[in-house]
Amino acid sequence: MDGAATVSRVWGQAQEWWWAHGAPRLNDLVVDNSVIRVYRQRVCADLHGQVVELGFGAGLNVPFYPSAVTSVVAVEPSDLAWARAQRRVAGQRVPVTRAGLRGTRPDVPDESADCVVSCFTLCTIPDVDAALRDVVRVLRPGGTFHFLEHGLAPDASVRAWQHRLEPVHCVLFGGCRLTRPIQGLVAASDLVLDEVHTEYAPVPTFLRPWTYGYRGRAHKPARAA
Repeated sequence: MDGAATVSRVWGQAQEWWWAHGAPRLNDLVVDNSVIRVYRQRVCADLHGQVVELGFGAGLNVPFYPSAVTSVVAVEPSDLAWARAQRRVAGQRVPVTRAGLRGTRPDVPDESADCVVSCFTLCTIPDVDAALRDVVRVLRPGGTFHFLEHGLAPDASVRAWQHRLEPVHCVLFGGCRLTRPIQGLVAASDLVLDEVHTEYAPVPTFLRPWTYGYRGRAHKPARAA
């Protein structure tokens, strides 16, 4: 029993170290390429005013903020990812500040944002329903949520592989899930889904378990007059 407990403790420490130091670097490597940059540009194109970005990471969306964006609040719990973002943030026209966390909730005032954007973040947040409630909380009435995510594929054969691969993928990529039905999750929240585009990224077929994407926009309903 003591041996099993020791193995469990060592494994937990190794996983904690990897998620703090290895996974952020691996994530950057995987989600920064010419194909994904096209999708990032599309999802950021309609951002404006005060923006909150969930899972800011290493600032990979920064080059694609349009001129209509006046400020960005970055929600990023990883100190390493935030440090890696500084070379992209430095010298940018748009001021970027980092939000803290109150437990697992972003320390962002209620109804303070015109837009919230999330790229490859809803797959990783442990309580995605709570995260979407926070999106609603921080958006002004009529504000918009813009998302670019990967998740559950429509094809049974691909879904089967997603379920097989997810346990290992989750460890390697800091809790990232392959099987979240992103469109359904957004539609089930208090946001109104305006549009969603779904497709496999134009990559080799064997990568399909990782590359079924959802790009869309939803809005927070305005208050009744």
